[in-house]
Amino acid sequence: MLACTLAALVAVPVRAPGIVRPPMTVVLGVLLGASFSADLIGQMAAWVSTLLGLTLFLLVSGAACVVYFRTIGGNDLPTAYFAGMPGGLMEMVLLGQARGGDARRIALVHAIRIPLTVVSLPFLIPALGGGDIGTGRGAGGPINAASLDSVLWLVATGVVVAALGRLLKLPAPILLGPMIASGFVHMIGWTHSSPPREIVWIAQLVLGTTLGCRFVGTTPREMLRMVVLSLGAFAILIVSAVGFAIALAALTPLDVVSIAPAYSPGGLVETSVIALALQIEAAFVATHHIVRVILIMAAAEPIFRLVGRLRRK
Repeated sequence: MLACTLAALVAVPVRAPGIVRPPMTVVLGVLLGASFSADLIGQMAAWVSTLLGLTLFLLVSGAACVVYFRTIGGNDLPTAYFAGMPGGLMEMVLLGQARGGDARRIALVHAIRIPLTVVSLPFLIPALGGGDIGTGRGAGGPINAASLDSVLWLVATGVVVAALGRLLKLPAPILLGPMIASGFVHMIGWTHSSPPREIVWIAQLVLGTTLGCRFVGTTPREMLRMVVLSLGAFAILIVSAVGFAIALAALTPLDVVSIAPAYSPGGLVETSVIALALQIEAAFVATHHIVRVILIMAAAEPIFRLVGRLRRK
């Protein structure tokens, strides 16, 4: 990720073809589903409080970021609003552009927010007392030890259910569809297989490369200006996430190390991969980021219309 970002900024002709990310996202979806188990069902009751807390977290941190981009960043309201919402990059760009916001600024803010999270979490989580760095507890064994039936299961689950996810119009369908299917068959005990670790490494490599290549065409001066501005919003989000994690850890059986990445301002795929690598409960983290994406997609536009009406009164 860092190498491709640097290459993009100095005009090295790097490019991540769009065809490479979807199959690797399917692999990661299956891998995340493998982190669900029958034992996990009994723990899910404790997730209700953190999911409710997530709604309050999004309202508080989102409002603070919007004010920051409006006052400190000097952006117009549509740009500040959709840049400040911790939602998906494409969704926020499209909604912001439709409301008259600066699509490029919104895209850069979100594109910078995710790498900042990817870089910071591996340092933040150990500082909070967790994070045993490894290949990820959900990853399978070496590829030469994988059985034929596990490979066929991986292919069938990934391809078929990713297509079904698109038909059902799920958010992030090529990740969420395979994750739901994989989680289901793991929880009922039909399989205990996971993608071989070498495939997981390749998926991480592709993910990092495509993240870095998002900055192709961005000048170093523009990038520096947006990074400086985005750092302030990132600080608001990450401090809020840790603050909520500390408060909820005192009120629930869950710990700060699990809650902080679940509330962190990264993307669903990226944060889930980090949770796997740091040996954190990936199912818990992924579930919270799915709910975050759904809440933002459902509420961002109505709240923006409400804000507009209040300003006109």
